[in-house]
Amino acid sequence: MSKITAILRPEGKIDEKIYIAIGSLLVAFSFLDAAFNLLIVVNDTVSSLIALVIGIVGLFYIRTEDRKLFKLRQFNKAINSTNFNAFLTLICIFAIIEYTPYAYKWLFSEANFVGNSKEDCTGGGACWVFINVWFNKFIYGLYPNEETWRVNAAFIILLLTVGSVYLVNEKLKKYIILFLIFVFPFIALTLLAGGSFNLSYIPSTEWGGLALTFIISIFAMIFCFPLGVLLAMGRRSELKIIKYICIGFIEFWRGVPLITVLFMASVMFPMFLPDGSYVDKLVRCIVGITLFEAAYMAEVVRGGLQALPKGQYEAAKSIGMGYWKMNAFVILPQAIKLVIPGITNTFIALFKDTPLIFVMGLLEILGMINLAKTNPEWLGFAAEGYVFAALVFWLFCYLMSKYSQRLEQKLSTER
Repeated sequence: MSKITAILRPEGKIDEKIYIAIGSLLVAFSFLDAAFNLLIVVNDTVSSLIALVIGIVGLFYIRTEDRKLFKLRQFNKAINSTNFNAFLTLICIFAIIEYTPYAYKWLFSEANFVGNSKEDCTGGGACWVFINVWFNKFIYGLYPNEETWRVNAAFIILLLTVGSVYLVNEKLKKYIILFLIFVFPFIALTLLAGGSFNLSYIPSTEWGGLALTFIISIFAMIFCFPLGVLLAMGRRSELKIIKYICIGFIEFWRGVPLITVLFMASVMFPMFLPDGSYVDKLVRCIVGITLFEAAYMAEVVRGGLQALPKGQYEAAKSIGMGYWKMNAFVILPQAIKLVIPGITNTFIALFKDTPLIFVMGLLEILGMINLAKTNPEWLGFAAEGYVFAALVFWLFCYLMSKYSQRLEQKLSTER
């Protein structure tokens, strides 16, 4: 490899900028060939291999150590640090160039967007009419159309409450958190289920769609985080009984699949209830997911607690702080700040695991898509539904990820 390197790029013979110019032209030619098949050789495979070799040589030429070319060095560090990385980069770019036109045709140019039935889907692309017709069901499930304002009201209250955190001072923020944990669940339940305040009762079996995905995710996040923090603290406790109870809880729930937990909550749990008693499916679902995710949250928080130096504990004790005050004001704020990526990862995993609630007979957004695709009038349009669901899940997971990054930057002490 070193001999080939010496032949292709002898040191001191040609100016660095000339190598970069030649490399850029070679890379550009390889991309153009991938798009328009400029090389006419034996067959397409040979042409693609030649274009790939040309591209690798081009990327080799633009690999520079010149400190003045900072942006180019960053580019090389990201995707062109070695010949193997250059090969992988070109393969990915060639695949994008090859398949993007087909994806564009299916998604947009040959797709149908307007209509009321599958007969309106006359093009060869996607039938987004399927999404238009079923959109309300995908968002609200089987919730009565005339009552969907209650779902909207519950989420608006949540958004306004969370948004108010940025408008109030630090003293009021703790009351907002307490409101979210202890008050908001009852307000949301009253609005969604009804049965009081002249609101008609709507059973949880009629809840569904994206709204149900959010309901389960939000409530599970609200409850699993404080429970996970308590479990993490309990696992590090000096009281043996508390320590081993927390260890047993964490290891048990981490040792079983979530689908098993939901199946047990759906089928087995009612068998242990006294005669005549009943716990709603949705409540069982939220409790099961909360306990499951709390075990993972506990380990994430425990990692942050263990990352703190002992000096923080000793400093807090030296000024007379007790156990709870020390953890609330000194230890936990620092530990949680360190594990924001891990917490976000747990929340994202929780959000993406919600389709598993189908084992309990609840239909969130993916469940509603599976229901819609089996409708005799809409057979054969599952792909559009799954693409729609994938975009929804990706969007909200991306937003959670970006928010966590901003939170990390805001709380960062490394200036």
